[in-house]
Amino acid sequence: MKVMTVFGTRPEAIKMAPLVKALKKDPYFETIVCVTAQHREMLDQVLDLFNIKPDYDLNVMKKGQTLSMITSDVIEGLDKVLNEAKPDIVLVHGDTTTSFAAALSAFYHQIPVGHVEAGLRTFDKYSPYPEEMNRQMTGRLSDIHFSPTIRNKENLLRENVAEEKIYITGNTVIDALLEVANTKYDFDGELGSVLSSGKKLISVTCHRRENLGEYMANIFQALADIAKEYKDVEIVYPVHLNPLVRDAADKYLGGLDNVHLIEPLTYQPFTKLLQASYLVVTDSGGIQEEAPALGKPVLVVRKETERPEAVEAGTVKLSGVERKNIYNDIKDLLDNKQSYDKMANAVNPYGDGKASERILKALKEFSIGK
Repeated sequence: MKVMTVFGTRPEAIKMAPLVKALKKDPYFETIVCVTAQHREMLDQVLDLFNIKPDYDLNVMKKGQTLSMITSDVIEGLDKVLNEAKPDIVLVHGDTTTSFAAALSAFYHQIPVGHVEAGLRTFDKYSPYPEEMNRQMTGRLSDIHFSPTIRNKENLLRENVAEEKIYITGNTVIDALLEVANTKYDFDGELGSVLSSGKKLISVTCHRRENLGEYMANIFQALADIAKEYKDVEIVYPVHLNPLVRDAADKYLGGLDNVHLIEPLTYQPFTKLLQASYLVVTDSGGIQEEAPALGKPVLVVRKETERPEAVEAGTVKLSGVERKNIYNDIKDLLDNKQSYDKMANAVNPYGDGKASERILKALKEFSIGK
C-alpha cells in the first residue's frame, strides 16, 4: 500500500512523525513523505529531531503569507506531486490549512484521504480560526477517520460519517511525547538557572489569532499579577514569533524578574520544559493532550476547547479569557494542594502511546476492504 503523508507545520510534524516512522518499519507499506513547509524553520527542527527526510518539499512559506496564498500554493504544488507519486491514500493531520488543502487536492485526483486526529469540534467556525473549519472541511473530504477519543467519533457520527470508517486510536502526539520524554537534554544559561532554582515553574504558550488584542492583554495581565504576588514562582514563556504577540508580551510581562520571555523552543527542550513545570497555562491545542501525559495540570486560556474530554477527565480546566478568572485558577492550583493533586493525577483521555500501531492496523483493513 503506497501511503503519502502530507504535513507542513511544527504541530503536524510532531504528531505525524511517529506515524511516519511506524509506516517505514512495516514492509506492508511504501511510505512517501511530502512536506509543504507552511512553517519552514519550525518544521525543519522537528524533521531533524525525528530523522525524517521528505521525498517532496513544496517549500510554500512566504513572508507575509495569507491563508489564501497557503491554500492555493499547496493545491498547485500537490497537483504535480500526486500526478507523479500516485499514492493509494493521502494522510493528513488535524486542522491546518495544509491539511485542508492537501485533502482537497487528493479529492481532485480521486485519491482516498485518511484524517489523523479526526472529529475534534467546537462548532464555532471562527473559534479557533481558521482551524475549526479546516478540520470540518477536511473531515468531509476524508474516507477514513482516525479519532483520538470516543467523543471525537460521536461528533463524526452526528455528521453522518459511516461508523465503519471511524477508528478510535488515541492521539499520536502521546506516541511522540513519550519517545522524546525518555531522551536526555540539559538546559544551560537563563533557563538552566530557572529550572534548577527549586521554585514552582509555570510554563506558558499563547498565540491564538482569536486571542490577539483584548483577550491576550487579559491573559498576560493575569500572569503579571501572579508573578508580582508569588516570588517563589518562575514563569517561562517561549514567545511566538508573531510580532503582535511579542509586542503584547513585552508590554505586560517585560521587566518582571520572575517572568522569562524566551525564544521559541524546539520540541525536545519544550517537552523537557513541560516535564519540569508545576502547571501549564496555554491557548494551544496539542498541549492539552501532552502536558497531562506528564502529570501536569493545564489551564486553557480560551473561550472554548475542541478537547472537552480533557475537561471532563479533569486534566484540563477551561479558564477563559478574563483576567480575574485566569488569576483565580492559577492561584488555586498554587495554594490548594487538593485542587492540584486532583488535576495532576487525573487519567489522560488521549491514549497510551500506541496510536500509530492502531492507525497502521486500520489502514491495512481499509486496503483489504477496497
